[in-house]
Amino acid sequence: MPQGGIDPGEEPLTAAVRELREETSVSSVQLLAEAPAWLRYDFPPEVRARLSGYWARYKGQAQRWFLFKFTGEDSEIDLATSPREFAEWRWMPLQQLPGAVVPFKAAVYKAVAADFGPAVEALKAAEAAKGQR
Repeated sequence: MPQGGIDPGEEPLTAAVRELREETSVSSVQLLAEAPAWLRYDFPPEVRARLSGYWARYKGQAQRWFLFKFTGEDSEIDLATSPREFAEWRWMPLQQLPGAVVPFKAAVYKAVAADFGPAVEALKAAEAAKGQR
């Protein structure tokens, strides 16, 4: 789940598209939904103790989430970016995301899954209906 900061004067959607491209090289996307609210988490004390530099001044993060449909081919995904932020990638069901992240972020991922679940199910149904024609 690529994520990152919003530059001064940048809109959250523009930042999301930029971060996705910077971290994964993906630009073939279609916006499906936007989470209705900012989602927040705090860094636990053991994580805050390891933060340095820019991050040391933060207690946690507030995030704006967007759901995109990937319209490209898997070969477009390239994690060899600079700086490299991910070691690997995989597709997985939305509902499995909360169990795939560090525990202090799990509540945010549960909210993301709840917010985007209906849109994902509607997309699956539409694609299944297309396949039946």
